[in-house]
Amino acid sequence: MATTTTNFGFDIPQSSDLVKNGATAIALLGQDIDTQFAGLTVNAQTGTTYTAVKADGLNAIVTMDNASANTFSIPTDATYAFPTGTTLLVYQKGVGVTTIQAVTSGTTTVVSAGAVAAAPVLARYKSAACIKIAANSWIVVGAVA
Repeated sequence: MATTTTNFGFDIPQSSDLVKNGATAIALLGQDIDTQFAGLTVNAQTGTTYTAVKADGLNAIVTMDNASANTFSIPTDATYAFPTGTTLLVYQKGVGVTTIQAVTSGTTTVVSAGAVAAAPVLARYKSAACIKIAANSWIVVGAVA
């Protein structure tokens, strides 16, 4: 009988499983892994301000759904040090415009549209990827103005 890992919650075959029916045991493991990592978790935000958290960098998309202007903020490394290469996905669902900015602009740099430090904005039904390229340094690419 297969056991369950404590890290991801999917069944892993024991050596006795592999001897009895190795192909089936491995196929089941593959399906469990595919199910665990498929798709994005949606973090639906309806307020006018939101600061990214650790879970947003783990296979998630943040939807901003507000009729007023709203802000998606990226924290400093002192608050939470996202690993370099982390991608934060942001989608503007509501009528309001979403501004992407650093919580502390003098510490964290958000660059968009070339090498100019900026606070890019998303109009309705537009999305962007905020990619961490170094300590306290992010680039924003996508449908930004």
